[in-house]
Amino acid sequence: MRELRGYPGFYSLAASRFISNVGNGISPIALAYGVLSLPGATGKDLSIVMAARFVPLLIFMLFGGVIADRFQRNRLVGSSDMIGSFVAGVSAVSLIAGFSSTWLLAIMGGIFGILNAIWWPAMSGVLPEIVPKEKLQQGNAVVGLLTNIGYIVGTLGGGVIVSTVGAGWGLLADAISFFIAGVIVLLLPITGRVKDKSPGMIHDLKVGWREFISRSWVIAMVFTFALINMAFDSMLSVLGPLNFNDPKTGPQHWSYNLAGLSIGMLIGGIWILKVKIERPLFLAMILIALSSVWDFTLALDSPLIVSILAAVFSGISLEVFMVTWNTSLQHHVPEESYSRVSSYDTLGSFGIAPLGIVMAGPLAMHFGINSILMVTGLTTLIAATASLFVSSVRNLKND
Repeated sequence: MRELRGYPGFYSLAASRFISNVGNGISPIALAYGVLSLPGATGKDLSIVMAARFVPLLIFMLFGGVIADRFQRNRLVGSSDMIGSFVAGVSAVSLIAGFSSTWLLAIMGGIFGILNAIWWPAMSGVLPEIVPKEKLQQGNAVVGLLTNIGYIVGTLGGGVIVSTVGAGWGLLADAISFFIAGVIVLLLPITGRVKDKSPGMIHDLKVGWREFISRSWVIAMVFTFALINMAFDSMLSVLGPLNFNDPKTGPQHWSYNLAGLSIGMLIGGIWILKVKIERPLFLAMILIALSSVWDFTLALDSPLIVSILAAVFSGISLEVFMVTWNTSLQHHVPEESYSRVSSYDTLGSFGIAPLGIVMAGPLAMHFGINSILMVTGLTTLIAATASLFVSSVRNLKND
């Protein structure tokens, strides 16, 4: 932290991620149980609402990457957050006032997904504009630490808010956090970069594609996480809330699991901040394979404390991967095309996630929640293990 203090804007960026993720911790709990509280709502309705955010995100992601490489990234992030706060506010008011519906929440989620298509590739390129390459691992780790602390606060608070005053008030808190974080990022002291004149968007996409496909380890990770994210997001968005479906205890018990995930990410962030891994993706993918234990404990109806401990381990694995992955991309991909490569990465890695989310609810109703949780765990275990057969994944170094 002392070393990073000298880079203007770093503390503000980290603070914005903390504040935003307090809301992000509340949001999935509030939204999931807000949907399930609607008259006649089932797992199918939950799948529809949760998938609605992903589809437009993926459709517009590539264009978001081009935009992020052309314009000042922190302003794109800040503006997206502030507009997103209004969208989240509409969903919140609809639940509080009692006029909400599955389709209203899905439409608001779709608008939010479009904003995320701009936010995601832009945010991924903000940190490299603040700190030099040799400090990226430390910078990613510190931002991750504060992000996860915020998420822990949000998940624990979200369970309490939803159980006591209702899901709508949880979404309202999320909306406020987005607005505050957006203002902070918008005002980051980043000097606008001089952009080379581009022949056009198609040309920019082609350049980004060439950068993307030129690295076999990137391609391997994208294929791997297409499967892993389909399984993980299905569990996180649909199967987890359905597994804890008691209206009195469910929100809090699921919030404890999500808090465990965040605590694990916090531990992983502290550890990765202190060490330099010779072959980062090799270790990260071993941990991701083992993280499937969370799905298995839920599938086997293990005691609450066991599933929370499994969530902690999954969080450690996820944070180690995220820090090493972001650092690897930022280290090996040229800054001027980074957001485009990141958008191709996101498009591929999450391309079939909406399919999993849409199918999770109906499949759980037909085959049982436990059976589908077992499938998601096996998918993660097999896909992560298979990635280790790619030599460029095993041997990548960030010297």
